Amino acid sequence: MESSPPAAQADSLATPTRARLLDLLDEGSATSEDLAVRLSKHRTGVRVHLERLETAGLVERRRVRQARGRPRDLWSITPAARRARGRPDPASDLAGWLAEAIPARPGRLREVEAAGRRLGRRLPGGDGELPLERRLEQVFAALGFEPRSRPADADGLCFELGNCPYRSAVRANQPVVCTLHRGLTRGLLDRHAPHSALRSFVPKDPDRAGCLIEIGRETPPPTGGP
Repeated sequence: MESSPPAAQADSLATPTRARLLDLLDEGSATSEDLAVRLSKHRTGVRVHLERLETAGLVERRRVRQARGRPRDLWSITPAARRARGRPDPASDLAGWLAEAIPARPGRLREVEAAGRRLGRRLPGGDGELPLERRLEQVFAALGFEPRSRPADADGLCFELGNCPYRSAVRANQPVVCTLHRGLTRGLLDRHAPHSALRSFVPKDPDRAGCLIEIGRETPPPTGGP
């Protein structure tokens, strides 16, 4: 969503409730229901304020599926909101600038994936006592992807990522950012699951999320003769 003019943003921040909502969302994403409870206000009224903030480009929402019941709206503060409140988001800005600076040419994309793979080998691999699926789920969750396991064949694993923590940069240059993420995933497997392989990596719209990662569990080579 494009940001509104500064005057419209200032108007949206004029009420104490909206300012408090941004304070809460600055601490992390939350649902309408969670925010209503924390403010001790009715959910309908809180939603009205959130929608006003959304129109001003100060918050964004995405639909999150639940194990039971209807999907819920998950709200997040935007970099524009932090700037409007005198709280710049340099990490987000820098990521977007770097994404725009790297051309999405085949040779550069190969370099980006190789760099991501090197970085991925440095990522912590989760609790080593857990099965591979749970360990990878821990790592993806720690990176902010909100992973969900999906049905796969007996020799594979599949994750659907419910959130794109890099969406601002992805909007600037999706091929580069998603290629970097694919490299990170390969590097993670190199270090923590060396007998597994990345079968497929399917990027989606960053605002709706849902990227799919499929991993094949390979059989370790034999360690000795008969």
